[in-house]
Amino acid sequence: MKKIGALEAGGTKMVLAVYDEQGNELERLTVPTLTPEETMPGMIDFFRRHEVDALGVGSFGPLDLDENSPTYGNITSTPKLAWKDYPLLKNLLDGRDIPAGIDTDVNAAIIAEAELGAAQGCENAVYVTVGTGIGGGVYVNGKTAHGLLHPEVGHMLLRPRADDPIPHGVCPYHDGCLEGLAAGPAIGARIGGDAKNLPDDHPVFELEAHYLAQMCVNLIVTVSPQKIVLGGGVMQRENILPMVRKETARLLNGYVQSPMITENIDEYIVAPRLFPVSGLVGSYLIGKRALEKT
Repeated sequence: MKKIGALEAGGTKMVLAVYDEQGNELERLTVPTLTPEETMPGMIDFFRRHEVDALGVGSFGPLDLDENSPTYGNITSTPKLAWKDYPLLKNLLDGRDIPAGIDTDVNAAIIAEAELGAAQGCENAVYVTVGTGIGGGVYVNGKTAHGLLHPEVGHMLLRPRADDPIPHGVCPYHDGCLEGLAAGPAIGARIGGDAKNLPDDHPVFELEAHYLAQMCVNLIVTVSPQKIVLGGGVMQRENILPMVRKETARLLNGYVQSPMITENIDEYIVAPRLFPVSGLVGSYLIGKRALEKT
């Protein structure tokens, strides 16, 4: 039996698992994301102990995803400074010559949702996670989009709404980007605390839906996905998704004449089917693809 290792590397926790080739999970381990010196030895040992035949990784980034680059698989200019320029994939392999692949955590999530979840059957789809940050995985013609680097959906620029108390957002890099205006810290900054105990009809969620709808419009008119999947901690408040759909249709103003938007938008902008393990399952699929190439 071939065993495939999977790692979903996040900013707060690392989720590791071992699967068989049929996708059955054999074991899972979750460890906090500390420094590489503290975090890596246990992860290397986990995959060595299971003698995995291939490895797939979905990681926070930015990442070097150029397979011809000498730093392929490295985390690059991350704000998590302890991991800046860290050779994640190389060190996980620890000298082993086994098939391996790496992609962003959100690209891993859209791979899983497209193959097994809410975007199943789509050749073109986008997964956006809305939480402490915002990231987007873009799936085009059956593959995740890579180019100069990889899509940074969370840093698209938006038009602030006139009634927004923080129209510049909270991103340290950009004035008025999606992450700065719509990630969890932006919601917290507007209300001066934690949004968990707010009622569903609080105005801050209408503003949140407006910004996420701007994002959806931008994705629709640029990437033209067959499905938009919205996941992450913020989207666990179920009243936001219907508001995003309604606002997206309003902002499009009838321009995109597809029945999926004009008649079936509830089936077009959807929640992930595999949450909260979309990224982990996608990492397994990345490892499985690497194994199948050999």
